[in-house]
Amino acid sequence: NVTNSYAGSIAWSNFFSRLTHSHPGRVVWLVFNVLISLLLMEFGIYKAFDHILGLYSIMAVAWVSAIVADLVVNKPLGLSPNRIEFKRAHLYDINPVGFGAMTLAILAALLAYFGVFGQTLSTLYSYVALVVAFGMAPLIALVTRGRYYIARETREDWGGRSKVECCICEYAFDTEDMAHCPVYSGPICSLCCSLDARCGDRCKSGATLGEQLRGFCERYLPGPVADWVGTSLARYLAMMVLVVSVIGMVFTLIYVQSTIDGMLPEAEVALILAKLFVVLLVITGIVVWLFVLTQDSRSFAEEEARRHTQLLIAEIDAHNETDRQLQRAKEVAESANIAKSKYMVGLSHELRTPLNAILGYAQLLERRKQESPHVQNAARTIKRSGEHLAGMIEGLLDISKIEAGKLEIHRQRTALKALLDQIVDMFTLQATARDIQFVFTAVSALPDEVHTDEKRLRQILINLLSNAVKFTRRGRVTFTVAYRNQVATFVIEDTGIGIAPEDVERIFLPFERAETPDATEHESGTGLGLTITRLLVDIMGGEIVVASEPGRGTRFTVRMMLSAARHGRTRVISPRAPTGYRGRRLTVLITDDNPAHRQLVSDFLRPLGFRVVPAGSAKECLSALG
Repeated sequence: NVTNSYAGSIAWSNFFSRLTHSHPGRVVWLVFNVLISLLLMEFGIYKAFDHILGLYSIMAVAWVSAIVADLVVNKPLGLSPNRIEFKRAHLYDINPVGFGAMTLAILAALLAYFGVFGQTLSTLYSYVALVVAFGMAPLIALVTRGRYYIARETREDWGGRSKVECCICEYAFDTEDMAHCPVYSGPICSLCCSLDARCGDRCKSGATLGEQLRGFCERYLPGPVADWVGTSLARYLAMMVLVVSVIGMVFTLIYVQSTIDGMLPEAEVALILAKLFVVLLVITGIVVWLFVLTQDSRSFAEEEARRHTQLLIAEIDAHNETDRQLQRAKEVAESANIAKSKYMVGLSHELRTPLNAILGYAQLLERRKQESPHVQNAARTIKRSGEHLAGMIEGLLDISKIEAGKLEIHRQRTALKALLDQIVDMFTLQATARDIQFVFTAVSALPDEVHTDEKRLRQILINLLSNAVKFTRRGRVTFTVAYRNQVATFVIEDTGIGIAPEDVERIFLPFERAETPDATEHESGTGLGLTITRLLVDIMGGEIVVASEPGRGTRFTVRMMLSAARHGRTRVISPRAPTGYRGRRLTVLITDDNPAHRQLVSDFLRPLGFRVVPAGSAKECLSALG
């Protein structure tokens, strides 16, 4: 009894794991089967063993015969695949060959058992089941052309591994026990595949029992009937027929067992069992209907969850695609930025070459005492403007340094008044040339010297003042300086074209300029001045504020910490231009591929008494030395 119960527990375990998608363990089913066996023995069911074993033999013979017929007949004839597939992920829920042959064999054997085919066959009902199963299995396989054996092809390539790890339970199994799950996107073992409740057998379309029934009805039944078969009412009636048949079989078994010895009256037992059957029929109808509704609700919930999952997956894919596009855009922007930096470096080098000549000759003109004051003043202006242009070229390189965090700020003693005087002289000449007024005002006492980076402070003020002069056609430019509590405030205000509100922040971006309706003379410039100015102000710990009104002017306010240098004063040594040298006359060999540079150095050295030998190349240089 216990041995049979253990064998039954295996069948119960496999059946319920697939039906309920849970696996409580075979020990549970073993205890369950032992209890059932003990109860049946206590009820005296062994008295009906002759009849029960006869009916059971029909089912056993039909089942085994269908299997044997498939193995020894169908496979040699090529009516079924040449391999045996047992994984649920690759099988149809119902194979008409085995299931149909077994069902027809059982029906034929039952008819023979009850004497429908005569007295002789009623004693040979097991052989009837055997013959019918062997005959129907190849016939059904021939009609169905063997298409219901395997739902999808088996994966053969597992990377040469003999064991594969399941992506669910993470245990390794032989490759014959593994299948590829498209829902989990990985290998899955047979047990996890049986227990899974969310995939919906999407790995094999048209292979579930419901899909097979729908396909059969659509193929062989009228359209309205086929549509009705898929409704909840049809499923309810099918479930009721199945459950009522099982209950009827149980009650029949109880009736046979109770009346087999003749001790109880058959009529009374039949009446009692009939009443119980009717009561259970009503209760079963309600329970089955609730089960159908629950199944519909669960299917709807799973479909909604699946739909939302698909939406989430689509959204994740969209985000991933956006990230990829952003990454590509970032790479393109970085490439463009690198190309821009290389271009700026090359451009600055090309600008320095003629600028050096301009600055050199401006210094020569400035040093000549015999020249008129007008010429010397012009030379100084050329020199300052050239130095300003050189500062702008340096600014092109400062952008990349600032963005890379490599810009250095040097804190040094700076003569603030002298610096402001130089700047005022420079822009007074520019404003006069444009026929506008330039006003400088110091609203408070300024310290003689402060601690700051003179080069960067000069760069900030020149950038702001040059923009104010450039964008002012008429009126004036006002430069106001205030100093209080170690904080200097520089205000540059003009009566120019102004800046639109939507352009106030954009003008601080690299290579950006404000849009103006009449931008004929305002389009010059690199668009880096204000960018560098803001970055320098931020690095030096200050702040810059802009207020503008289109058509009426703009005001820039810069505040930064400029601590006064109170302890001692830096001695200012006025540079003196050299006029010559003592000693024997020397010869200087000048080699440069730029004629302007060679001529500039020659003009510097000849007045001092040097003999100058120019050479335009390395070959000329070696020839001159020889």
